[in-house]
Amino acid sequence: MTDEGCEPGVHGAGGFAVDARDGRVGRVTGRSGPNVRLRPPGGGPEWDCPPEAVRPASPGVVLRARVTEINREGQLPR
Repeated sequence: MTDEGCEPGVHGAGGFAVDARDGRVGRVTGRSGPNVRLRPPGGGPEWDCPPEAVRPASPGVVLRARVTEINREGQLPR
């Protein structure tokens, strides 16, 4: 997927964003029709977010999300 059509200020696929409807943080995985697809840090089911509700994640939120992902990776069997 590409970054085309992503909201201004929101990173494309791979970046973190906040769903302003409920405050959930997710990694942008792409688009699903007009919606932005987000996946929670550390895994879980993706959800659709309308583009007008997607907000850029602050540096602190991004740091917490990355730590969550790293901790989750450390718990997986190898």
